[in-house]
Amino acid sequence: MRIGYARVSTSDQKLDLQTDALRAAGCDRLFSDVVSGAKAERPGLQQTLAACRRGDTLVVWKFDRLGRSLPHLVQTVHDLGERGVGFQSLQENIDTTSSSGRLVFNLFATLAEFERDLIRERTRAGLTAARARGRKGGRPKGVNQAKLKAALALKQDPQHSIREICQIVGISRNTYYKYTRRAQEQALVPPEQVSRRKKMSATQQPG
Repeated sequence: MRIGYARVSTSDQKLDLQTDALRAAGCDRLFSDVVSGAKAERPGLQQTLAACRRGDTLVVWKFDRLGRSLPHLVQTVHDLGERGVGFQSLQENIDTTSSSGRLVFNLFATLAEFERDLIRERTRAGLTAARARGRKGGRPKGVNQAKLKAALALKQDPQHSIREICQIVGISRNTYYKYTRRAQEQALVPPEQVSRRKKMSATQQPG
């Protein structure tokens, strides 16, 4: 069976061009998404991949309709191949069910690996240069006060699980624990003691 997948980024765009081409290419079933290609969650794509069975071929109009990036595209097609599912892109005229198509796609896989290595090499070089200037890599430390207050407010409602709070506020579980630990520490230390600590710290600073 030939299964088609189409995608446009916004509701202002039309799927007709892609779906017409997919039907003309002999697709028996069609799935689609109206979502940015950068989004990881695409219901139509998940349905497409779930519908594919060994011996089927997944068909798209262009490469960028399927993959968020070249590495993502290569990984998706590789996973399909492991399941015995072929892949065809109409505009690029690539069909992994043929020997020539597999050869060309292997070239894409090599380029994707090169891209990943290049990114890793640049990241390491950037961190080395930053350390040489006395700076440390990683995310800047700090607390988002708005998210902190939202997480603490939701924590007061026993109906919300930690997982739900993290999803609502948009934080990780580790960040949630950091926020709650910070709040507990502040609650255990009287305000006047915090003020006294700050004054002592200021007086101990070298002149």
